[in-house]
Amino acid sequence: DLGSISTTVPKSMTNSLWDTRAISYSGCAAQLFFFFFFISAEYYLLTVMAYDRYIAICKPLHYGILMGSRACVQMAAAAWGSGFLYALLHTGNTFSIPLCQGNTVDQFFCEIPQILKLSCSDSYLREVGLIAVSVCLGFGCFIFIVLSYVQIFTAVLRIPSEQGRHKAFSMCLPHLAVVSLFLSTIIFAYLKPPSISSPALNLVVTVLYSVVPP
Repeated sequence: DLGSISTTVPKSMTNSLWDTRAISYSGCAAQLFFFFFFISAEYYLLTVMAYDRYIAICKPLHYGILMGSRACVQMAAAAWGSGFLYALLHTGNTFSIPLCQGNTVDQFFCEIPQILKLSCSDSYLREVGLIAVSVCLGFGCFIFIVLSYVQIFTAVLRIPSEQGRHKAFSMCLPHLAVVSLFLSTIIFAYLKPPSISSPALNLVVTVLYSVVPP
């Protein structure tokens, strides 16, 4: 959370204070890489958190075995490693595309859809295809989270104590709200049709997935 929001907001605030919108080419590439690194790692960690809550509520007697320190390290390493590869792939692919439609990114940070608008060749379709694959993977994680929570809520509703149910819901609902907001807005930002695109709408949607969840 700290990493993803620190990649975009301080630069945006600096530009606002100095009344400029300038960023170097290498700075733009670095910003895109680190943003996608942190944001994708965060999403994978949110998926792991759903599994953690499922084990804690549905299989509490096995929690120490299934969620031991070794398992936690392996899952965290997988999340960070996947995020790194994801960011490297998108950054390399995006900045290998020839850009000839000016150098103005119509957003408060370097975002892939806005950079693709500057492309002047069909090679941008590679990145569009890569985004579509990423969305499918993200949707797969979301299905896993939903199925985990279906089983969690089924188990919680069987808890006889009202206090116990409240404790379980208070642990799960904020996590589920963040996942829903994050995924719904990022899918809308990347897959919305051009006919409903506007600078104001793009700004609002980007803030909802890049600033609000952290």
